[in-house]
Amino acid sequence: MIASREDLSRISRFTIKIGTGVISPPSGGIEEKTIDRLVKDISSLLSKGYEIILISSGAIGAGFPELGLKKRPKDLILQQASSSIGQIKLISIYNFYFRKYGKKCAQILLTREDVENRERFLYARSTFLSLLKKGIVPIVNENDTVATEEIRYGDNDFLANMVTTLVNSQLLIILTDVKGLYPETNFKEPIKEIKKITPEIEKMVEKKGNGAGGMKSKVKVAEILLKAGIPVVIADGKEERIIRKIISGEEIGTIFLPDSLKYPEKKIWIGYLRKMKGWIKIDRGAEEFILKRGKSLLPSGIIDIKGDFKRGDTVSLLNEKGEEIARGLVNYSFQEVKNIKGEKTNEAEKILGYLPYEEIIHRDNLLILKERSNKNA
Repeated sequence: MIASREDLSRISRFTIKIGTGVISPPSGGIEEKTIDRLVKDISSLLSKGYEIILISSGAIGAGFPELGLKKRPKDLILQQASSSIGQIKLISIYNFYFRKYGKKCAQILLTREDVENRERFLYARSTFLSLLKKGIVPIVNENDTVATEEIRYGDNDFLANMVTTLVNSQLLIILTDVKGLYPETNFKEPIKEIKKITPEIEKMVEKKGNGAGGMKSKVKVAEILLKAGIPVVIADGKEERIIRKIISGEEIGTIFLPDSLKYPEKKIWIGYLRKMKGWIKIDRGAEEFILKRGKSLLPSGIIDIKGDFKRGDTVSLLNEKGEEIARGLVNYSFQEVKNIKGEKTNEAEKILGYLPYEEIIHRDNLLILKERSNKNA
């Protein structure tokens, strides 16, 4: 486990997310000098044996001037059109500079739908790993051209979270146009190290001026990845040799370090890479069995449900107070759960006429959101 900045020198695979503000000015286009500098940094690390995945914003910024627009469009259709033009330009620039330094890159376009399905998730992983094995840098962006509101990530920070989890990266570096996460009372020097996302940190990122509002999603991504045991560094992408400085352990930017707890990758997929299709509210007894005894959810503990879920969908688990305590894959549809909620197992079977699973959500498919031990994860 990475417990300090010094430990970063021991990793072998990491993900870099480059924000729009780093490579694309508000007026549009791409700052090729910045890409040249970043690609040079990445290439030097590839030569040392590192495996690197790149998530790059900037496609819409590169494309909207080509449509005769003076500023980034807010309309989804125009964003998609801008992206379809800009993506070609962006990837060609990356390709030029990687080849300049004797390296190769590949383009991968994803939507949320590509990872919602477990089988497609694993196929996507195989593609990434094949490229990394050959020393090729996958350059990832959202497939804006075909993505609808329903299947969009809409934020490349969350796309970076998905890709980092997908390929089992040991670190996520988020390069932005600020030096890191600043404390509420001081916007001169960022916080150096964070080990837990506290309510104070959450309040901090709501303030204007802390990364122009974009820091909120970055901290949320850090919170998710810390639970997977993956550190996150937020740093200024405009700084010279920034990537090499981070990997060498220099005290730069804000680093989020995980504690000793780690969720299995499948549970991160269940809880954070899929959309919630509804919720199930449980009584106090079921809550105690799940949180303290590591048990599954049975029909008898359910007191209310809401949603339009089917078997295999992910739902939120709420306690009697309405607090979300877990997320999991359901074994039954909304209507089936509605028919048997609150019933003992033998009665549930009589009502449905079948009961292939005793559990509504099996423990193995349940991600606990409250503090827990590894034993009860």
